[in-house]
Order: sequence, then C-alpha cells, then structure tokens
Amino acid sequence: MKTNREKYYFSIAQKVIDQENRYQEMSDTELKEQTVILRNKLMNGTKLDDLLVPAFATIREADYRVLGMKPFFNQVLGAVALYFNNVAEMKTGEGKTLTATMPMYLYGLTGPGNFLITSNTYLAQRDGKDIGRVYLWLGLTIEVGVATSEFEESARDKEKIYQADIVYTTNSALGFDYLFDNLASNTDEQYIKKFNFALIDEIDAVLLDMAQTPLLISGAPRVQSNLYTSSDRMIQSLKKDIDFEQSDDLKRIWFTTTGIEHIEEKLGITGLLEEEWTSVYRHLLLALRANYLFLLNRDYVVEGGQLILLDKVNGRKLGGTKLQAGLHQAIEAKEHIEVSLETRAMASVTYQNLFRMFAHLSGMTGTASTDKHEFFETYGLDVIKIPTHKPIARIDHPDKVYLSNEAKIFASLDAVKEAHAIGRPILIETGSVSMSELYSRILLREGLSHTLLNAMSVAKEASIIQLAGQKNAITVATSMAGRGTDIKLGDGVEELGGLLVIGTERMANARVDNQLRGRSGRQGSVGESVFYVSLEDKLVLENGGKRINRFRRNLTKKLSGTNKANEELSTSRIALKAVTKAQNVQKNQEIMERFQTLEYDQVLKSQRDILYKTRNKVIDAVEYGTVIDQAILSVSLEMITKKTLTEEELSDFYYNNVAYGFQIPRAMQGMLNKHRSSEFYQAFKVSLQDAVADKLASIEDEGQRMYYERLVILKALDTMWIEQVDHLQQLKSVVSGRNWGQHNPFFEYQREAIKSFDLMTKAILKQILRNLLLADLINKEDGTIDVVFP
Repeated sequence: MKTNREKYYFSIAQKVIDQENRYQEMSDTELKEQTVILRNKLMNGTKLDDLLVPAFATIREADYRVLGMKPFFNQVLGAVALYFNNVAEMKTGEGKTLTATMPMYLYGLTGPGNFLITSNTYLAQRDGKDIGRVYLWLGLTIEVGVATSEFEESARDKEKIYQADIVYTTNSALGFDYLFDNLASNTDEQYIKKFNFALIDEIDAVLLDMAQTPLLISGAPRVQSNLYTSSDRMIQSLKKDIDFEQSDDLKRIWFTTTGIEHIEEKLGITGLLEEEWTSVYRHLLLALRANYLFLLNRDYVVEGGQLILLDKVNGRKLGGTKLQAGLHQAIEAKEHIEVSLETRAMASVTYQNLFRMFAHLSGMTGTASTDKHEFFETYGLDVIKIPTHKPIARIDHPDKVYLSNEAKIFASLDAVKEAHAIGRPILIETGSVSMSELYSRILLREGLSHTLLNAMSVAKEASIIQLAGQKNAITVATSMAGRGTDIKLGDGVEELGGLLVIGTERMANARVDNQLRGRSGRQGSVGESVFYVSLEDKLVLENGGKRINRFRRNLTKKLSGTNKANEELSTSRIALKAVTKAQNVQKNQEIMERFQTLEYDQVLKSQRDILYKTRNKVIDAVEYGTVIDQAILSVSLEMITKKTLTEEELSDFYYNNVAYGFQIPRAMQGMLNKHRSSEFYQAFKVSLQDAVADKLASIEDEGQRMYYERLVILKALDTMWIEQVDHLQQLKSVVSGRNWGQHNPFFEYQREAIKSFDLMTKAILKQILRNLLLADLINKEDGTIDVVFP
C-alpha cells in the first residue's frame, strides 16, 4: 500500500510521462532552448520544485536523442524520489545510471555545486564521459573529477572541474579536494565553492560500509619508532584469557590486570598506564590488535613486501590507503616486512560529515530497505522502494545449513556440478580472498574451468562480470557490492534457468546478501539464488553466542565419523535461527560502531569547523595587525604567569622565538626577581613589539608585507592544527583501552580533546610570533621574496 508521499511521487512521474508527445514534437534547437528558458525562470524567482516536470520531460527526450535510451515510468519515479532527497531502492539492471540524468539536470540548472558520486574511478570516468554527452547537448557544463593515473592527477584542472554545473566524481576524490581546499593559502587555491546537491550511486556502500574509514591527508613523518617490532615480540609471549581477553564477537580486545602486571614485570617498569609510559602502552595495544583483530587475506594482503588493505565489502585492494594511528605499522611488524614511516595526519574528515555538508543529498542502490532506520537517523534520508519495470522472476531459495564448513563446501560443489552439466552459468560468492582461492583450487581439482574475481584480479573486473552470464561460465568472486557492471545472459541461458547464484556464506549484512541475489534475474529474466552456510562460518562463530556454540560442539560429537551428508541442518530451527540471529547481531554492532565513529568525529568536526572558519577569515582579511597584537599579548601574559623565571630561561625564549643571539633588553635586566610585575610585563611586551616592527619594516612593499603576515598566521594555524589532528588520532586509540578501568572511552576522549584544543589556541598565537620573527626573508633579483620558516 502506497503512502501519501509515494502517491505524490507517482502523480508527478505521470505528469512527466504525459508531456512526452509535446517534447517529442520539438526540434533539436527547440529542445536545447529549454535549458535557457528554465534558467531564466529560476533567475526570475520560480522555485526549482515548479520546474521539475518540464525539466524532467526535457532531459528525458534528450536522453533518447543523444543516448538512444528514454527513461521509462519507473525510472522517472526513481528520479522524482531522488530529487526530493531520498534513497531510491532500484534493483540491479533497472537503469540507475539513466535515472540519475533527470535530477542531475534539474539541479544542474542552478549552476556549480552538483555532484554524481560513485564508489570507483572507472564508473565516474565511464559515466561522466558517456552520460555527460546529454548534459553538454542541452547546454550545461559537465566535468569528470577523477584521474585514472598519477600523471593525470597532477594535470587535473580543479578550477575548471568545480566551476562545472555537474561533476561526476568519487567520494574519495571529492573528500580529498575538500581537505586540500582548507590547506590553501589564498582563495585562488580553494576550488569547491558550493555543496549544493550530491547524488550518491551505491549510497549504502559509501555512507554505511565506508563510514568508519576517515579520509586523511598525511603530512611530515613522525620520528620512526623502534617499538613496533619489540611490541610485537612482547605480544607473542602473552597468553589469551590470562594476559588479554577478546570479546565474544572477536572484534574487541584488551589487556587484563594480570597482563599489565606481566608486561611491567618483563619490561622492568611500574605504572604502565601512567603518562610516562603512554607511548609504550600505545604500541603494545596496537600490536595486540594487529595480531588478533586483523587477518591476512581477509583484511589485507602482502604483495612485494607491501601491506595492502582490502575493502571488507567487495574484496578490492585499497591502494594508497593506510590504517591510522600506527596500526598499519603494527601489522607490518607482525608480518615481518619493512615497517613504513608513520606520518602525522594533517587533515581528516569522515564521509558521514562530508556528505552532511550538502544542502541536498540523495542516493541510489539496489538494497537499502534493510538499513532504512540508519539512513533516516544519521542522514535524515527516507528509503523509497521503486517497483521494477518487469516483475522479478528469480527464485530465492531458503538457506542450506550445514554443521561444518567442509560439509557446506562439498554440498555447494554438488550444486555447481549439476548446473554446469547442462551449461548453466554460475556465480559463486565467497566472503574473503582466502576463501575465494580455496574454492578456486577445489574447482580446479574437480576439472572445472572458471574465472576468479578478487583483489588479485580486479584489473579484469568489468570483462569478468560481463562474461559471467554466458553458457558454461563459472565465476568465483568476493562480494559483488558496487561492481557497477551488469551480468548479461548469453543466448540460450534463459532456457537453462538463467544465472545461478551460490553464496558460500552469509555476509555481515543482509543488504550485501541481497546485492548478490540481485545479480541474477535482472529486468525480469529468470534466475535462482541459494546460500550455503555452516555453523563454522565466521559470522556464526563471532556472533552466534554461547548457546549455538554449545549446540555445534554437541552435534559434532554426535555425528563424529558419519557421512558428511548427515551434517545438513536445513530443517533444524535452531540452526536456521542461529545464522539469522548472528547476522542481526553483526548488523547491530556495525550500526553501533558507525554511530561511535560519528560521535568521535563530531568532536573533531566542531574543532575543524572553528579552525577552517578562522582560516578563511584570515585569507579574506585586509589587515593583520590585530592578530599580531593578540599574539604579543598572549605570549606576554604567559611569561609573567610563570612561577619562576631565570635569566637562562628568558634568554632561551628570545633565542627560540624572537631572534638567534637576541640580547635581553637593558630595561628588563635586574627585573627577573619581579617578573610578575606590571613593569616587567610592559618592558617585555615592548621588546616584542619593537622586534615585530623591525621585521615588518624590512619588507618595503606594502602588498608583500601584508601577504607575509597572512602566510605567517596561516602557517601557525596549519602547524598547530596538524599537531591537534595527529594528537586526536593517537588519543582515540589510547582511550579505547581505558574501558577496562571503568572509564567511558568517549567521555575521556571528549575531555582530553577540549583540553588540547584550548592548549592549541594558545600555541597558535605563540607560533604566529615565532614564524613572523624567525622566518628568513630572501630578496630575489625579480623583486620577489622567498620565505623560509623556522
């Protein structure tokens, strides 16, 4: 039964369809002129909502003339839902790419600031160039915001890209460009002027699955620690359930009180949790997590001596991505490969907060209903299910449940042989790279030729998927989420029953399972899907609970030595419920983890917003004397509030902050015993004011002097902000280990973050003064000045 809103969307979609004949009769020139007409109406005060029907009717006809495809009713309905800031659930093969042209065109009429976001570079390039033709034909500007190589990346014209009405890009490219914009020293280097509308393809992959991985720009490397290797050796000597404990779901781990005592004894120290040993404790905690929470060929692979992370949803290699706060280096130490340099985080943002900056946000995916509550609570987005163009003919069978992994694999192998015997194409999904390779070896042993799609073969992804629907094809793949290429059936495959999809385990979320099922039966074609699961699956082991573990152990003893066929439990209510329950537990934990990520990032976001706002004020300012005066006052107050002040300490201050070899002014000599007096304060402040005046006087050109003052302030802001972001990254990893002591980790993080932000504010003012007075100014023959900061 339709809601009132859905009825409203249906009525609007029908109005668009009703305009078909009128726009068909227009000449190409008349159709192109609609863009000018619609834009003029916008300029004269017409609301965008009132232009929906004519705009959609225009682009719908243009789609046909340029692309040879005209959106049908269900696609128009999906486009209406997208325009009104919803998540449109459209099944695989229903034409999401064409659907997106309608809201993108309408929002594109408003000018720059509108983005079609995809999860990978290939799709952004492909759709931007192909679909982009229709926007250009109608007179809008369109750019692709991603590069396919490092060479192209350096040649990207970001000014041109972000001045376009519509930009096809990826979530990561947009995020990094946003962060770099906020490291610019003038407005000419800030390219993203407006966050108006974002339409995210595979929105669940971007806003849910990637929500816990923040975008980070890394800066100067830290001094390399030698604690990673030694910490790894220490962890190898500890015993589980004595020195450390792991949660039932195997996702959290912590030291016990006994473990802390054993470590202190082995290191010959006391007070491991005290501030003195913070760095040591942090490295030990990282080593503990690296050894027990991250698995080779599930979470990462090692290639050519390099650690490469894997996307947990689809198994793709995440080149150029590193775990932060030293965790990447801890895993490298565990794998006995060269430990890479740990860098400071210069800037950071999560996708959650990046996309909440947009005035209008919507998205498309084949599966969203399972997570509709989270979409609404986190992003304020409703999920609208769009009916399929043709009824779904695919048969989704109940799960086949087995006691052991071995029994499950052999049962699924029988199904593969049976389907392959008649030439039916088969898609086999596995939950990890290692499982995909194991299944591949079993198929080879059975003499079954097949194609393997995982992190090792991603370069051939599009061609592998395109061939997966041909007769006799067997494709083994990690999760199919966000692959972006449809599986098309070969001649005669319909008569064989269509594509058979076999899942070898349930994934962490039913949504991902549904994405796999959706690979079969596209656009009303026939097909089948079935999942083979076992009580030894990672999902069940981690989330099944003690009751199901006890049930599995007892049944294993009972069936010991019997035929593997006896291990099928598909009629066991306990076994069937166990798998579903485990998946629900996992889903709820992931929701909680994403909420916690957002909670932590809100603290960083509030500080980032203040810093970036301050930065932009500095860039736009026409004078900086007030800020410099404030810096002088702050440093002067800090000096007179010291309990004691020796001549050596005062000399050190001048040497490190004012000028190398600077002499203590005569007016201040003999006043150190009363350094907290107003006389000392005044003399000290005047000495700084004189030093600043002398430095600025050395720059004769007023424009250059003002630019120098701006650089000095921006450099101080950036230097101290880098320290703060890096500190918060480290702090987050440390406080998570404090809950063993009955502390709330988030409360600890929040309290420490506020304290460190206050300290950063004072440090910025001191750094401004230091930058201004200690920077070397090198006058060049062409009249320019090179600045070398201390």
